Amino acid sequence: MITTPTPSMLRALPAEHRHRLMRVAREVTIPQGTRLFEEGGQADRFWIIRTGTVELDMHVPGRRAAVIETLRHNELVGWSWLFAPHAYHLGAEATTPVRAYEFDATAVRLMCQDDPAMGHALAQWVGDVLAHRLRSARIRLLDLYAPYGSGSGL
Repeated sequence: MITTPTPSMLRALPAEHRHRLMRVAREVTIPQGTRLFEEGGQADRFWIIRTGTVELDMHVPGRRAAVIETLRHNELVGWSWLFAPHAYHLGAEATTPVRAYEFDATAVRLMCQDDPAMGHALAQWVGDVLAHRLRSARIRLLDLYAPYGSGSGL
């Protein structure tokens, strides 16, 4: 299982943009076993984990969902909110009780429109997270479904 952390908002965003973003954050508690979202669902919010763990999973026809990555402290849950058509590409479930900051995606997109520098910084951060998640998904799916040794050239 991939355990390297995704790029943290704390390192990715300048303090000014980070503080502005956190002004629209809402603290939430998510019980263990709660599905945050499903593949194809409307990506109308996202979270930054304070405590606990969330697993990202991918529907595999005829099989159980494949866990792609486990997210922890300071990691972004949900990136699809930034890109049209704003539909989640993976599913997510709290595997422990989670405390997180929750953000309304529409409000954050409007902030980005009003402040292009902030929009650029957020897009760069989310893009870095997305690239990391795609690498994780590829490696995890090779681990699960490819013939033994076929992913050794990574």
